Amino acid sequence: MRKLAFVSLLILTFVIAGCSGNASGTQEYPKKNIEIVAPASPGGGWDLTARSLEKVLTDEKLVKENINVVNKPGGGGEVGWKYLKSKDAHTLAVNSSLVLTNNLLGQSELTYKQFTPIATLATEWQALAVPADSKYKSATEFMEAVKKDPSKVKIGVGPGLGNDDHLSIVQAASEYDINPSKLNFLVYQGGGDVVTALLGGHVDAVTTSLSEVKDQHLAGKLRILAVSSDKPVEGLEDVPTWKEEGIDLVFPHWRGIMGPPDMTEEEIAYWDKKLSKMVETEQWKKVLENNDWEGFYKNSEETKKFMKEQHDLYQRLVKESGLVK
Repeated sequence: MRKLAFVSLLILTFVIAGCSGNASGTQEYPKKNIEIVAPASPGGGWDLTARSLEKVLTDEKLVKENINVVNKPGGGGEVGWKYLKSKDAHTLAVNSSLVLTNNLLGQSELTYKQFTPIATLATEWQALAVPADSKYKSATEFMEAVKKDPSKVKIGVGPGLGNDDHLSIVQAASEYDINPSKLNFLVYQGGGDVVTALLGGHVDAVTTSLSEVKDQHLAGKLRILAVSSDKPVEGLEDVPTWKEEGIDLVFPHWRGIMGPPDMTEEEIAYWDKKLSKMVETEQWKKVLENNDWEGFYKNSEETKKFMKEQHDLYQRLVKESGLVK
């Protein structure tokens, strides 16, 4: 009886201790302020994603701790991601396909496997656009001309080869049995310069983010031949997808968020819970609408699988493009 009473008392002691801990509001994570790294200067897509995250998570009271956005520009994300690698789970960073292609192009030793996938958040889509008076009336007509003589068709892209703008048309060419390494690209400093070149008649077509050409298309100043989405884009129902043009291509220009190496299951689960709620808020949906983004949420496990799929795709496209041997 004495032994039984002792065991009962011991169990009761643990229960009371556990309840006391919960009552005091003690939590394992987060224990301090959260930092979100935008691996670029203020004003760009990464910065906007980071600041939108901070605002919605704070305004919706999903995260009680203070959230600070820090800009770490340089090296196409390299500086910011190196900084993240040295931090604990209270620091996260915005990412995109550059976390894959920087390594595949030999520009960085960092790989996506060195970080903890947290979420995929949103996407833009890629667009192929031509002047309003172009002889190419469809993406298929354009691809037929390129197939006949790739050197004669000048395609504008920016700010460099190996990004999504470039690799989306590489994939389209590959699907159309065109050797992507034969495509004739003229490289400009950015999306705005690419569109200016198109309107000035310096190139026959451009491959760029949809947001760069949407307003000009609606104004009748240029014509979008195809978008890389899986279904027609709202407000641009007259523009066919590549799939509708008979080319098996869906190409998201996604942005997400990742953490440093070796985050615990509990830390990852915390962000799964918070971000899955955030993407359902009206405030986040307004962010998507205002920036011509589309919801593309994937939780940590889905993002881990998605990153592997994207890595394998980009590895093939980079090789087919002729950028690496």
